[in-house]
Amino acid sequence: MRAAADPRDRGARRWGSLALGALLAAALLWWHKPISEAIWPDTRIQQLQSDAARALQAGELSRSDGRGARELYEAALALDPDRGDTRDGLLQVGEVALARAEAQIEAGRLDDARASLQLARELAMPRAAIDEIATRLERTRDSAVDVERLVRRADAARAAGRLDGDGDAALPLYQKALGLRPNDVGALEGREDALSDLLQRASQAGEAGDLLAAATMVERASELDPGHIDLPRVVSLLAGRVDQRLQKADADLRRGRLERALEGYDMVAAIQPGNEAAARGRLRVANAHASLSQRHAADFRIREAQQELGAAAAIAPDAPAVIEANEHLAQTRLLQARLESGLPPVQRKKRVRELLKAAAAAEARGDLLSPPGDSAYDKLRTARAIAADDPDVIAMTRRLRPAAHACFVTALRRNQLATAGGCLDAYAVLEGEENSVQASRRQLALRWIAVGDERVGAGDLQMARRALGMARSLDPSAEGLEAFSRRLERASLPPR
Repeated sequence: MRAAADPRDRGARRWGSLALGALLAAALLWWHKPISEAIWPDTRIQQLQSDAARALQAGELSRSDGRGARELYEAALALDPDRGDTRDGLLQVGEVALARAEAQIEAGRLDDARASLQLARELAMPRAAIDEIATRLERTRDSAVDVERLVRRADAARAAGRLDGDGDAALPLYQKALGLRPNDVGALEGREDALSDLLQRASQAGEAGDLLAAATMVERASELDPGHIDLPRVVSLLAGRVDQRLQKADADLRRGRLERALEGYDMVAAIQPGNEAAARGRLRVANAHASLSQRHAADFRIREAQQELGAAAAIAPDAPAVIEANEHLAQTRLLQARLESGLPPVQRKKRVRELLKAAAAAEARGDLLSPPGDSAYDKLRTARAIAADDPDVIAMTRRLRPAAHACFVTALRRNQLATAGGCLDAYAVLEGEENSVQASRRQLALRWIAVGDERVGAGDLQMARRALGMARSLDPSAEGLEAFSRRLERASLPPR
């Protein structure tokens, strides 16, 4: 039988249980506050940081209702001032505010830029960066006043119909404003409207036949805004009018209205410098003048022949037909001089004096070797054909000789071969067939060979044959002449 429990033992166990319970209760009371602070505030901070990051991503840097990135990060920082990641978040907000201020200045949104800069300043961004952007903001604000003033002046000029042409016209003023602030909405819209007005005028000018004015306006519009919505339509309209003007010039040429034809071709060439049809048309006009010159020369109508040759040479001095007409007129003058040499001595001497007087007048004007027929050289050559041994003729020959040689050298340097040939002919007559003349002939022949060789490569066999003939007439033994002749012969064979 188990002995009965001692009442004293039961009392001790009961007091021990009570003491343990009291200790547990005290421990729970002591740990309750730290646990809540270790778990609940951390969860709240993470939520605030997450919301702040989303606001920053959405560009909501600051909001009056407290839901901006700045306010959310500051709320998280208030719960735990020692959180480094929260401070990093505020730093990002400040950096974005600085970047946004720069972009807003660029876009001309100066009030928004000022607010962004103030936010960056409140977030203690670097002083140097803030001062730099603040200075830029002030400069832009000052220029904005200038831009607004320029836009108002440009708007007034556009309303008055003064679109372009001087510094106070609408387009130059809009351009000046955009130079100060490239994205200014008022200047961009005003310029677009002014260009629409300008292109409308270009359309009207094209319809009225004033193609040069239309082309100038279209070129100006394209320079300022190549992507303007009205530009393709007006460019297409102008191209159609240019084609019509070209057809009219062709019709004038067929009817023998050479001046009108040339005017048309020149207009097309001025609008479209690379227009091949206009270039061919101008050459055809020159050929027509050269043909008329030969016809007049055949009838001993020297003055008319000379006028037509001058017109042809003004258009295409190196054209084969023009060179041929010049040679034909020169031979006609010599023939006429020989006929005059049979005059009685008194009349012959009078004629020589008239020619020398005319030669001296041409020399005084600077017309030493051109224009054809009226140059000092042409008058002197006719006088030489009548009386080569006249002392005054000999004296003028010596005086003009250096000018003829200088003319040859200059024309050759500029690759003006037809002009160089004319100068060389004059020099040969005035100098005689000396060694210097022979060397110059050889030099010019080599140039003609080079030109002819290039023309063969380009498929222009007619000009190549002309070049071959010129080279042979200058120097039949010129180096490369026969090789060039064989190449031209092969190129002229029909394809197999």
